[in-house]
Amino acid sequence: MRTYLILSALFCLFISKAMAQEILTGIQLNEEKFLFRADPELKSGLQEIPVLTLPFFDDFSDSKIYPDTYRWTDQFVFINKDFPIYPINSGAATFDVIDNTGRVYEQASTVPFIADYLTSRPIRLDSVYLPAVKKLTPSDSVYFSFYYQPQGRGDKPEHLDSLVLQFGYPSGRMILDFVDSITIPVDLILLENSIEFINPTDTVYSPEGCTEGLYLISNRIYTWGDDITLPCDSVYKPEILWRKTWSTNGQTFEDFFEENGSYFKQVLIPITDTLFFTSKFQFRFYNYGSIAGDIIPGTQGNVDQWNIDFVYLNHSRSINDIYYEKVTFSDRAPSFLKRYESMPYRQYRAAPTVAIKPEIELKITNISSTTKNTRYRYDVHQISGNQYFAWDGGNCNLDPYLENGFQTCATGCGAKHSCPPVTSLFALDFDMDTTSFLIRHFISDSSGTNPLVDSLVYRQGFYNYFAYDDGTPEKGYGLEPRGAYLAMQFTLNTPDTLRGVQMLFNRTLNESNDKFFDLVVWKDNNGIPGEIIYRQIRQRPQWSDDLYGFHLYNFDQPLILNGTFYVGLMQEDAGSMNIGFDAVNNSKQYLFLNFNGFWENSNKDGSVMIRPVVGSSGLVSLDDKQQLFPKVLYYPNPTDGMIHFDVLSGSPDKPESISIHDLTGRSVFSSSFSSTIDVRFLPAGFYLLRLVSNNNIIQTSKILISK
Repeated sequence: MRTYLILSALFCLFISKAMAQEILTGIQLNEEKFLFRADPELKSGLQEIPVLTLPFFDDFSDSKIYPDTYRWTDQFVFINKDFPIYPINSGAATFDVIDNTGRVYEQASTVPFIADYLTSRPIRLDSVYLPAVKKLTPSDSVYFSFYYQPQGRGDKPEHLDSLVLQFGYPSGRMILDFVDSITIPVDLILLENSIEFINPTDTVYSPEGCTEGLYLISNRIYTWGDDITLPCDSVYKPEILWRKTWSTNGQTFEDFFEENGSYFKQVLIPITDTLFFTSKFQFRFYNYGSIAGDIIPGTQGNVDQWNIDFVYLNHSRSINDIYYEKVTFSDRAPSFLKRYESMPYRQYRAAPTVAIKPEIELKITNISSTTKNTRYRYDVHQISGNQYFAWDGGNCNLDPYLENGFQTCATGCGAKHSCPPVTSLFALDFDMDTTSFLIRHFISDSSGTNPLVDSLVYRQGFYNYFAYDDGTPEKGYGLEPRGAYLAMQFTLNTPDTLRGVQMLFNRTLNESNDKFFDLVVWKDNNGIPGEIIYRQIRQRPQWSDDLYGFHLYNFDQPLILNGTFYVGLMQEDAGSMNIGFDAVNNSKQYLFLNFNGFWENSNKDGSVMIRPVVGSSGLVSLDDKQQLFPKVLYYPNPTDGMIHFDVLSGSPDKPESISIHDLTGRSVFSSSFSSTIDVRFLPAGFYLLRLVSNNNIIQTSKILISK
């Protein structure tokens, strides 16, 4: 579904004057959601949609960005670990008001409108097959359950906004789904008709083999060498009748928590109507959202978040079936760094003992009804290096979550699991400019017949920038009035060269945050910004097309710095700049504001997404492997043209072919799948990388060839 941008409620905090304020607003575009991903079963209509059997379960822990195409038919919600607050396990599906192109829905208004959908594949609710084939009826006690949370770390849904669940069953009728199309060379039409051009308003009939009588009214001039897309066939699908089953109105997370005493609330619904006991039962969630009025354009963005988790449908359940044989991690994995989420490798090597946390904190939970004797460990592997170290926390009793909540660091052996020490410094490889480490956490219980195991993965990066943020902007940040300054504090452990700044600006409706600002660098003055040593005037927000959503502002003259320095901006125009704001990592003690000639700390918990780039080169290393299928990774991005693929074990979708297309959609490279491809012959620029799997699932992502 998107890059994830999210809008939180606009509120004002007066600092020293009535008009001096920090503003948190929402995000208008999710950069990852912006990427196109095609599912041929949804787009072509040429294949029959697979039908699932019971049990149906998804805890969103294995998917990234988009719902699992094996279980779900649409790609609108955002699968992530950042918006939900302490989900049942790590990962949840977030609903908002962004469509599958990453934009605020066209029908968005101040009146609640239907926004995101999450729709299941058809499910066999007429029969079960294990341990033996059996017909299902209402007497088999079929229950549907899920957990939900309003707002999370995003924006609260208003009271008239809502989250809705529907059950669906086929009516027995077929209805028009869409008109399929075919793309052919224009040369064929020109030759057949002995003409040189197809002009605007000309009627172009579809070729032989398509449904007779279909045509296109041209809206442009076509000539030799062009392609033209024509309607070809009418595609029909079974009609599904939907019945509203459950809904809840919007509220703040604080009110929700006070009302329920828990971070997420579980809903259990019995399925008793015989209409639903069909071979193609479906269910779907959707949300009603509403955007702010146009008095303050910067607030017309992505708002009204809902999070759902642990969706489960099965027979032989009951209303008391609220426990699950599972020990698991909640929330996201932490960085091993003390101050930063990421830092340059050279700066880490200069003072490694200062950079590393003595211990980390994890949220571990047991959602069964009995105490489990669990074992926890983590291991650390260097990517493209030789270092390995680990921690084994031994065994510990973990009480049920519904009785005692998360495992705590204060109780005996719980500290060895929930607050494990960082047992080693990361490797000091002086022949490397960048490196990264894969940190994997494991929790297990083997006391029962079926061992319980869960894992959590984090990639610790050492590149050539400092980052307080984790790369996901749950909110947007701005200042009032014009002329206000913002400065982020950073500290070098050894002298280095500052070459530029990465910034993430959230896209807003009609680009209302396209305002001038000055990019500024300060020396330190006893813990606050001092003398200005660099100023790049009249810059504008730039919206990157890469996966991270950051834009690099290169300096025209690199700065040699040492010790503490500050990077930020002066806002030339009134109105929110809507800079990306990470609501997970809190670095407000390093964020300084100046409204009237005096510096003071921020009052907003979180991190403004500004990253200074240091080192011998201004090109930011993007060493992280990026994801297409759930377990297929590709790297690097950007690339010089050599692209590598890793297929992890257990992937249900095995890639069979690779193709690369330019941004007009024209294929510029294709081959059978290989672990490495060489496309260095292509000019520099953005391209679409497409993999097709053995299940004919298509996944597409943007890649930058940089030379």
